[in-house]
Parts: sequence; C-alpha cells; structure tokens
Amino acid sequence: MSDKYQEAISRSKVIEDDDQVKAAVEKILADHFEENNTEEVKKFLFNTIDLTTLNSTDSPASVAAFVERVNAFDNEYPQLKNVAAICVYPNFAQIVRTVLDVSDVEVACVSGGFPSSQTFLEVKVAETALAIADGADEIDIVLNLGNFFDGDYEEVCDEIAEIKHSCHGNRLKVILETGALKTAKNIKAASVLSLYSGADFLKTSTGKGYPGASLEAAYVMAQCIKEYYEATGTMVGFKASGGVSTAEDAVKYYTVIKEVLGEQWLTNEYFRIGASRLANNLLSDILGEEVKFF
Repeated sequence: MSDKYQEAISRSKVIEDDDQVKAAVEKILADHFEENNTEEVKKFLFNTIDLTTLNSTDSPASVAAFVERVNAFDNEYPQLKNVAAICVYPNFAQIVRTVLDVSDVEVACVSGGFPSSQTFLEVKVAETALAIADGADEIDIVLNLGNFFDGDYEEVCDEIAEIKHSCHGNRLKVILETGALKTAKNIKAASVLSLYSGADFLKTSTGKGYPGASLEAAYVMAQCIKEYYEATGTMVGFKASGGVSTAEDAVKYYTVIKEVLGEQWLTNEYFRIGASRLANNLLSDILGEEVKFF
C-alpha cells in the first residue's frame, strides 16, 4: 500500500536545500526591505499582532487587566487600528471574552497540551472544545513532533484533523515549532502535512524551549502555502511567533510574505505576528517616541 502522506510531501516542489533558502531570503531582503520599511507598513503590522500572555503567573486578574489595555488603546490611539487578537491559555478564554469591548479583536487560545503537545488526544480535543465554548475565535496548537520524528505521519495528520473538527468552524493555527524541526526539509514536510490536515494557519513557533521564528522557516512555509493555494484554491494564513520583537524584524517577515505570497495575504485575516514586546516597539517607531502602553 502506498503512503499517501509521503506521496504528498514528495509531490511538493518547494526547495528544501538550506543554503538555497538562505540565499533566497537574503535576496528578497536586499531587494525589497527598504521599500517596506515605512510608517504605513508598521501601522499595518501593529494590526496583525496576536498580543500574547502565556505565563505561569497569569491569573484572572492579570488577564483582565491585560485585556483592559487593549480596550483602552481604541480610546487613546483612535488614529491606529488595534491588535488582531489577544492570545491566552484556554482557561482564560471566558475572561477575555467577557472583558473585551473591542469588536474587531479576536480571542485566541493555545490548546492541545501547549507548548509540548504531550498529552492524550482526548485531552487535546476536550481542551479545544472547552476553549471554543468559552468564547475563543481561534485555536493555536502544536504539531505532534514526537510522532513526526518517528515518521508516523498518519497519526500527526489524524490528530490535527480531529482537533480541527472540535474547533467547530473556528480558525485553527498549527505551530510547527520550526526551531525543533531545524531543516528546510523537515519544515516543508511538516507544512505539507498540516495543510492537507485542515490547518487554517501555519505558525512558526511556540516561543517556549526552542529557537523562535526564522526568516528561512517563514520562506519555506510561505512557499508551501503558495503551492497549496495553487493546487486547491484555499488560502491559508501565516503567523510568525517566538522572538519577533523589533519593528525591523516585523518588516522583514512582512517583506518575505509579500514577495512569496503577494498582496492577497497582506491582511490580518491571513498574516499574523505573535508577540508580547513587539506592540510597544512598533508603537514607539510609529509615534517617534518611546511608548510602553502594553
């Protein structure tokens, strides 16, 4: 019996040579970074942020206060669009939903045994369903790296598909943990498997325990998203997360996505950056003075 998972990976023409990927990214930035390093792009990027608090010390009071800052932003900076989403642990979904007054900011939750993805599938499914029931619009899960490295692609894909089902039509972001995958070849394979299992977004990293996002990983993931779109007509989003903290970093990711995927992807429906520090740094750049709003 042929392995349909391996076949799907083999059919992909996305380059998997690390040196070629590095050279492609360097060329994109050399040719296009400066034209994108503008105030307008930075304003757009602010509106793509998944403002994140994922700490062991998070509490109902601290999360409520976090959300209130997002509410206050609309009043204090009416000339700017707010962040795209607030991302929290799933047990805080209800608090975010209750406190959040801003209609165009989504509620996102990590789920599925985040950040290791090491728990029973039944727990992952239940955690996701509970988060959705409590008001989450979006779910961020981690690809099962243990099964991936064992070559058990069927288990990897079935798990994503089952969790996707428990999202009840809400957006599912699959975190590849590219710092653990390391190579373009692995990142490509993980991207292909996630795409064909129903991911609505590919996300780079958890920001916990492994190196975070890299431009090279973003390039490979974006090429896989492009190829999938050309084959199926389905647009899948891209999210950079883990260590993206400066305005310059954010503009670099914007530049790679713009050049690989095009203008269609330059909305916060299809492009996100997961961050905690980036919001203040982008604000400071836009306003021309140091701002510590969040």
